[in-house]
Amino acid sequence: MSTIKLVSPVDGSIYAERTPLGLDAAQAAVARARAAQRDWAALPLAERIKTVMAGIDALEAMAPQIVPELAWQMGRPVRYGGEFGGVRERAAYMAQIAPEALADDVIEDSPAATRLLAREPQGVVFVIAPWNYPFLTAVNTVVPALIAGNAVVLKHATQTLIAGERLAQAMHKAGVPEDVFQNVVLDHATTEALIAARAFDFVNFTGSVGGGRAIERAAAGTFTGTGLELGGKDPGYVRADADLDAAVDGLMDGAMFNSGQCCCGIERIYVHESMFDAFVEKAVAWVRAQRLGNPLEQETTMGPMAHARFAVTVREQIADALAQGARALIDVAEFPADDGGAYLAPQILVEVTHDMRVMREESFGPVVGIMPVKDDAEAVALMNDSDFGLTASIWTKDAGAARAIGAQIQTGTILMNRCDYLDPALCWTGCKDTGRGAALSKLGYLALTRAKSYHLKKA
Repeated sequence: MSTIKLVSPVDGSIYAERTPLGLDAAQAAVARARAAQRDWAALPLAERIKTVMAGIDALEAMAPQIVPELAWQMGRPVRYGGEFGGVRERAAYMAQIAPEALADDVIEDSPAATRLLAREPQGVVFVIAPWNYPFLTAVNTVVPALIAGNAVVLKHATQTLIAGERLAQAMHKAGVPEDVFQNVVLDHATTEALIAARAFDFVNFTGSVGGGRAIERAAAGTFTGTGLELGGKDPGYVRADADLDAAVDGLMDGAMFNSGQCCCGIERIYVHESMFDAFVEKAVAWVRAQRLGNPLEQETTMGPMAHARFAVTVREQIADALAQGARALIDVAEFPADDGGAYLAPQILVEVTHDMRVMREESFGPVVGIMPVKDDAEAVALMNDSDFGLTASIWTKDAGAARAIGAQIQTGTILMNRCDYLDPALCWTGCKDTGRGAALSKLGYLALTRAKSYHLKKA
């Protein structure tokens, strides 16, 4: 069987290599998870919460090892210190709300009858995690799934194979049984065969639209529940009353952080025409202050894209836009680390239209198109002119206006005066080609459990 190779974007070397499980071995792993899940679910909720949170403690203790590993695996600069703040925030919140979210909903408790709605774990939850935030995205489902009493099988992306291993090491050290939480290496064929055979009770996938379609095809006819967070083309809108400096700092960070490889990163910006020139001037200065280079160096603010092939897509989108009349505001020569491969200079495009790929297709890289708009109505029309709907960011001093505009936008989350942020108290969801499902918040627990009704007639 051929191995799966993790090619580091830092220098193109093979950083890790693993042999995927064959179908028989994968089926045996799932069978062990199913057998172990019963005893795990039988533990008191408080004990499961304590054990899982001890796993988060153990993961944080690995930070000195994990941070440079992330740089080598997917290119994020070490200066940002990994993902531990977000991991702690999300895990702690889901642990905090678990007793209420998983409690029985008692409809009646009288001498005549007891009627209630209970929540039971799905059973075995399969998590297919992406490489761009390998711990944050996994934790979104792994933590509440385990707390709710499920067994979890984690398949991590090829680009971040080691992240899955570290998460498993941390949970096992904390006392989560090895069969209850398993990190596995699988190829696509085995993954799809397991899903098609109804090996899992719920499948959570974060990745591309094409990957989501493959999951749905594999699950067709099995009635297996799925949660799919797929592509995005998240917009930002700067109203005439916005704080200009705050909007530039927020939106440009949202567009360029992690080399633009964020699920809810900003990929297109619409600015009221009265603010357009000033916004663009400041945005260009913001980008020119970035340092593209080796992510292992503290001075680096932007590392390489996770793989050279991802950079090819962005370069093609930029070239296509320029050929159709767009104007690039950043001279690539200002970023000498751009090597034509994984190291890609950030770019701002103006004079763009929605006929261009860069304004319609997911870029997932350090490029953003900026367009002027005359009013809210034009901004709403452009923000909705997309196949995707994950988040939308509105910059204004008027919360009422933001709420009214947000009600018209086809998206999962509306953010005002911030972007590229996931609040664990709010449901993480999307619409259109971004997929479907609900993660985090109380609704996240509903996806990871099933309802059971009790009608106990006493007299």
